[in-house]
Amino acid sequence: MKAHVYVTLKRTVLDAQGQTVADALRRMNYKGVADVRQGKYFLLTLDATAAADPTAAEAEVNRIAREILVNPVIEEYSFRLEP
Repeated sequence: MKAHVYVTLKRTVLDAQGQTVADALRRMNYKGVADVRQGKYFLLTLDATAAADPTAAEAEVNRIAREILVNPVIEEYSFRLEP
C-alpha cells in the first residue's frame, strides 16, 4: 500500500516561492493561472503488516503526517492511500 501525502502552506501564510512562480508565468505570457501555491510531496510505502488493515493504515499515515511531516503552525496536509 502506498500513501501519497501532500503538504502545503496554510492559505494565511505568504507563499513567496509560489508568488515568484506565478509572477514568472505571467511574465512569460502563460495565461489562465490565477495563483500558485508550492508545497511538498511524500510517498510512503507501507509494509504488509500496516497495509493489512486500511483503517489502521489511514490512522498511522495521519499520525506520521501530523507529527513528523508537517509544521502545524504554518502548514496543512492531505493524503490518499492506494493499494
